[in-house]
Amino acid sequence: MALATLAASSYQAPAGHGSPLSWEMRAKHFSGVKGERLTSADSHLLDSLLRTNPFLARIATDPQFELQIIYTQIDRDAQNRPAFTPHTYHLNPRQYFNPASMVKLPVVALALEKLNSFHQPYVTRRTIMATGIAWHCQTRVPFAAPADSDQAATVGNYIKRMLLVSDNGAYNRLYEFLGQRPLNERLAQLGHPDIRITRRFAPCDTAANRHTNPISFHSPQGDTLYKQAAQFNATPYTSPLGRVLKGRAYQAGRRIITEPYDFTTANHLPLADVTAILQSLLFPESVPAAQRLSLTASDYAFLRRYLHTTPHESGFHAYAPARYFDAYKKYLFYGRNPKIPRQSALRIYNIVGMSHGYLSDVAYFADSLHQAEFMLSAVLYVNQDGIINDGAYEYDSIGEPFLAQLGRLIQQYEAIRARRFRPNRFEFFAPEPIR
Repeated sequence: MALATLAASSYQAPAGHGSPLSWEMRAKHFSGVKGERLTSADSHLLDSLLRTNPFLARIATDPQFELQIIYTQIDRDAQNRPAFTPHTYHLNPRQYFNPASMVKLPVVALALEKLNSFHQPYVTRRTIMATGIAWHCQTRVPFAAPADSDQAATVGNYIKRMLLVSDNGAYNRLYEFLGQRPLNERLAQLGHPDIRITRRFAPCDTAANRHTNPISFHSPQGDTLYKQAAQFNATPYTSPLGRVLKGRAYQAGRRIITEPYDFTTANHLPLADVTAILQSLLFPESVPAAQRLSLTASDYAFLRRYLHTTPHESGFHAYAPARYFDAYKKYLFYGRNPKIPRQSALRIYNIVGMSHGYLSDVAYFADSLHQAEFMLSAVLYVNQDGIINDGAYEYDSIGEPFLAQLGRLIQQYEAIRARRFRPNRFEFFAPEPIR
């Protein structure tokens, strides 16, 4: 069926405006029944769209790729209020995938929220942060007066580095700032009890990751404004999925171990949860008040800017080199391809993951040319030899082309999809603060 025919036949009036009931129903639809290994029913619309593209259809119907998709339609009412309608394909919260850098999204949001909880006007995202050491596998970042504001060790700069180029060292600093148990407890309070963020991006064992560093904040002159002692999670977290084994073998150093790789203590972030977190950052009013982050208007604007901006347009000096091209962290639509020209009328607010053969992207698309908007989340597994950690993954040949074509397909469909009301105040193209 052609896209135009699908678009003409699929319009439905919005059912709600992000009320608590619609949010709970959406969460139930995403999460399935706890303890059951079920795949949610596939959307007929999404299935039909995938079948219009032979390459997408081949990957989507092949179980080796472990594909999961959430496509969320957004419809506005006469008052410009958005309503969200999710369409899912092979979504299964019991199917593990390695989230890689996707975990950076909740970490950046909770780091800003934690700063707000101090209620100290001189401790902000621009305040110099020093990191000490108190356990093995910890890294020190001593106090240094900022000769260059881009390079200063601040929460704001760590967030920029994470969102612009997915910097792992910056993630480690904020993971340590939050502490393993407070980080996961806060996510559970926000309605995400199955998320597990328990690891740095460093060769630390499970015990070392339960220990996080002492932290302090300082004035430019070196005066201490706030101190946080080293933290320890006395009760280790377990995987909500039980034991998780993937692949037929894995590489350790130069050796191939002919047994599955154990992800049981690895980070765990279901696709529906990270999708919901991105929605809450872009549309906080769509989330029940009890599950809303305690962020300021400035916090939201700051996160939104660095969720969509490219390394070059950010003005961040370290990312001026050509290797940080516009599509560096844009998998959906651009396929991380430096040769595809950027479309100025299209803004993509997103977070990505790439590790162990898993490739993922969770994004909100704002298309000012067609006055269209939608959310799209996808993950697939491209490891055809079945060996984990050997570096032989089909990111370039299968994963990135798939995500690029998927994003383009949905964008083309959304450009012609029937809507009763178009967004009349497209806030996602308004100016945002740079710092």
